[in-house]
Amino acid sequence: MSLADSLKSLNEFDVNDLDINNAGIWPAPVKAIVVLIVFGLIMGGGYWFFIKDQYVQLDRVEKIEQDLRKKYEEKAYQVANLEVFKTQMAEMEETFGALVRQLPSETEVPGLLEDITNTALGNGLALQEVKLQPEQKRDFYSELPINIRVSGSYHELASFVSSVASLPRIVTLHDLTIKPTGGDGERLDMQVVARTYRYRAGE
Repeated sequence: MSLADSLKSLNEFDVNDLDINNAGIWPAPVKAIVVLIVFGLIMGGGYWFFIKDQYVQLDRVEKIEQDLRKKYEEKAYQVANLEVFKTQMAEMEETFGALVRQLPSETEVPGLLEDITNTALGNGLALQEVKLQPEQKRDFYSELPINIRVSGSYHELASFVSSVASLPRIVTLHDLTIKPTGGDGERLDMQVVARTYRYRAGE
């Protein structure tokens, strides 16, 4: 049958005349269309019931692979730099130990107060107050605030602050206020909170 005859029979064919029991006498174009539809349904059903789940599982496995690869790279980097990390850790422990040794123990606090007093007097300041405040506990150390009130010239006060910062123990200055004490403005009154720190090992 020629293509023209097939098209003619297709045009003359009524879809209502389709009988599944007489599929053998259907025109060739109708058979081809039905085969394509059935094939498409089979492929679509196969994808929906089998392949789709496989794609979802593949995506999940790929994400797991990426996570494992990342962890592997991190571990490989750590292993490759293990000696460097050990060296850095030893340096950090040494630095930490040196800093801890600069923190006063409870028995050294009176000596620190005496050092601050002598520093103030040595810089020509009039000492009005050096008073230790209640200890403030932190995670692994305690803060020991010390209220200081002195008076003197601007240069004497600056020299005192610099000298306190140079003490062998760690001391930081906070809440500094300066105001004139006389009419000439040359004499200044300074109030400041000095904080030193104590390491709380084993507490």
